[in-house]
Amino acid sequence: MSENISQIDYRQIMDYSLDPLIIHTDLKIIDVNQVAEQFFRGPKETIIGASPLDIFQETSKHAIEKRIQSAYQKPAKVIEETIYRLDGTTVDVELYCHPVQIGDTIAIQTYVRDITERKEAEKKQKEIIQQVNELSATLVPILDGIAVLPLVGSIDEDRAKQLLELVPVKVKDQNVDCLIMDFSGIYTLDSVVTDYLFKITSVLSLLGVRSIITGLRPQLALVAIQLNTRLDSIQTMSTVKDALHSLGLKLK
Repeated sequence: MSENISQIDYRQIMDYSLDPLIIHTDLKIIDVNQVAEQFFRGPKETIIGASPLDIFQETSKHAIEKRIQSAYQKPAKVIEETIYRLDGTTVDVELYCHPVQIGDTIAIQTYVRDITERKEAEKKQKEIIQQVNELSATLVPILDGIAVLPLVGSIDEDRAKQLLELVPVKVKDQNVDCLIMDFSGIYTLDSVVTDYLFKITSVLSLLGVRSIITGLRPQLALVAIQLNTRLDSIQTMSTVKDALHSLGLKLK
């Protein structure tokens, strides 16, 4: 009697689940729920008997097989993968699997969750962030060969890395001989970000481009000193206006 109840509960879990469920053992699918039929775009009869590895890309199959084998002992961690449906289309999914006993058989129950919309939203967000970061690395031309890089707002490590990558390229593309890096729009920086920003001056020096730092607040200067950055080797001034006056005098 208890075995029949167990079997009924197992089927109810399968049928009531809103996510596609696959039951497999020894790399052979033995059952799927109706949601899985709709998701994989094929009848249960076509899916049952196939290998659960068939839905994965070749580059993932070895790692997935090891993951399945380990799941017989304990639930596997949630992972993200791109898988194939029966009609050949691909879909981004989140996978979670754990051992389950059905009668005398120990099998693996795998939950499949479509995350296509989430991945597309993340991709768009990354594109927007990249566009914003590229805009934040915009050099403002002042005179021939002279430009200002206004650093404004919050700068995290990722943005600092992008500045280190983008600024030298833009300097060369715009034929800048002297770049004024203005820190006046920044109030707080951690040591990692500060290190990246001061590395820009080192890279520009190797490219034969002169750097002038303006608007450096005392607390930012202190962080630079703690990083053993030699501020005496970098020309610093209070404001962009002061830097331009200095350059104007030297150009006479």
